[in-house]
Amino acid sequence: MSLEGLLEDSLSDPPIGDTKKFQWHATPIGIAALSKEPNPSKYEPLKKIAIEEAVEVGLDLTKEETELHYSSRGIVIIFYS
Repeated sequence: MSLEGLLEDSLSDPPIGDTKKFQWHATPIGIAALSKEPNPSKYEPLKKIAIEEAVEVGLDLTKEETELHYSSRGIVIIFYS
């Protein structure tokens, strides 16, 4: 299965958490932060907000690598080691 397929499948599962700007999902790739904003303006501020909000659902993502992906449900930031 492709990376996009794994991501899409994981986003259809119930989220592991929910914050003001993100829905949080566990994926085989890493933790996915699905943006609730349809067209966020810039990636870096969005990433910073995701790291700050992750604490609300018990996640410390400050040292994780990140990748930006586009899914059928919106923009997703993947956090992984």
